[in-house]
Amino acid sequence: MSMRVLGMILAGGQGSRLFPLTAKRAKPSVPFGARYRIIDFVLNNFLNSGIYSIYVLTQFKAQSLTEHVQRHWRFGGFLEDAFILLVPAQMYRYEELGPVWYRGTADAIYQNLHLVNNHKPENVAIFGGDHIFKMNIAHMLDYHNDHKADLTIAAYPVPIEQASRFGVLQVDEQWRMVGFQEKPKNPTPIPGKPDQALVSMGNYIFRTEALVEKLEHDAKDPNSSHDFGKDVIPRALSEGYRIQVYDFKRNPIPGQQGPNTYWRDVGTIDAYFEASMDLIQVTPEFDLYNPEWPLRAANFNSPPAKFVHEAGARTGQAFNSLIAGGCIISGGTIRESVIFRRNRINSYALVERSVLFDEVEVGRYAKLRNTIVDKNVIIPPHTEIGYDLEADRVRGFTVTSEGIVVVPKSYRF
Repeated sequence: MSMRVLGMILAGGQGSRLFPLTAKRAKPSVPFGARYRIIDFVLNNFLNSGIYSIYVLTQFKAQSLTEHVQRHWRFGGFLEDAFILLVPAQMYRYEELGPVWYRGTADAIYQNLHLVNNHKPENVAIFGGDHIFKMNIAHMLDYHNDHKADLTIAAYPVPIEQASRFGVLQVDEQWRMVGFQEKPKNPTPIPGKPDQALVSMGNYIFRTEALVEKLEHDAKDPNSSHDFGKDVIPRALSEGYRIQVYDFKRNPIPGQQGPNTYWRDVGTIDAYFEASMDLIQVTPEFDLYNPEWPLRAANFNSPPAKFVHEAGARTGQAFNSLIAGGCIISGGTIRESVIFRRNRINSYALVERSVLFDEVEVGRYAKLRNTIVDKNVIIPPHTEIGYDLEADRVRGFTVTSEGIVVVPKSYRF
C-alpha cells in the first residue's frame, strides 16, 4: 500500500475561531479526548489503512505540533518507505513565487511537489489535520482505483438545511461529480434523497499526474486563491477530469458495528466542547475503545489515576467521565468531564461538564461547570467558574454564545 500512495496532511491551520486554545499552538495540536491531539486521528487513519509514507505540512505556531510528532510518531529505521516527517513552510519556490508562505491549500502542496516527485507514487492522499473522525482510507483508495478516477473527493451527507455552510457536490447515478457549489443558498440534494446534500470533507485522493498538472496550472493563475475547493477542483471539473465522489457513510471500520457516521470539525470552542462531551456518552458514536482500529497517542508512562478519600462529602469520585493517567482525585467529585494527565482535584471540589488539560489543580471547594481549562493552571480554593458568566468575562476569560468558559494556558488567579 505505501508504495502506491503518498500521504500528505495539511496541518498549518491557524484555528483563529478556537482562540484561546490556539493562542500558542496550531489547531491540529489542540489536545482532545484526555490523551490525544486533534492530528492524532488522521495519523491513525493513515496507519490503520496501511499508508506509512506521510508528510505533515505545518505553518502557523507549529512548535507544539512539531514536538508532538517528532517525539511520539516515530518509526524504526529499517523500512525505507515508512516515515512520518514534518515539512515546515520554507518558501521552497522562492525564486518563482517570491517571499510568500502557503497561499492556500493547493499552494501548500504545490510548494512541496518535489516531495511527490521524489517518491513517484501512483496516487497522493491529501487530508486535513484538524477533524475528528475515523476513516479506512484504503477503502476509498480502492474505490478511486476501481473507477480509474483522476481525483476522488470524500463527501459527507448532511441535512439539506445545513449544507449552505459547506462546499456542496452534485453527482450522477454512478457518483461521478457533475457540479460544485461553494456555500450555496439553495443546495442541490442527493439524487433520490431530497432532504440531504453531499458536502466535501476536504479529503482527496489524486492520481499523481493529474495533481501535478492541476497545481502547476493553478500556480500560474494570478486570479486564483490557490485553494482546492475554490479553484483547483472547479477547474478540473470544467476541463473534463474524471472526479469521483466517495460516500463517507459507506466507509467500513474493522470491529465497528453499523455505519461510519462520525465526522466533526471542532473549529469553534462550542463545537470542540460538544465533541468532547460526545466521548463521555454510555455508547458514544465515536468509540475510542475499538481494538481493531487502535487510536495511538503519546505514551508518557504516567502512573494510574488515583481516587482517594471516602468520607461523606469528602469522597474522591467520578461519574460518566474520561480520566487520564497521573490524575489524583483527592476527595473531589467529577461529573461528565474529560480530564487530561496529571490533574489534581482536591477535597470538596466539583468539576461538572468540563474539560481540563494537562496539569491543572482544582483547589478545595472550587466549582467548575461548562468550563475548558488549558494546561498549567492552579484554580484557588472556593473559586467558581461557569456559574456567573459576567464575572468570568470580567476575569478576562472567553465566554461563548453557548455559555462555555475558557481559562487560557498558564493563567494566574
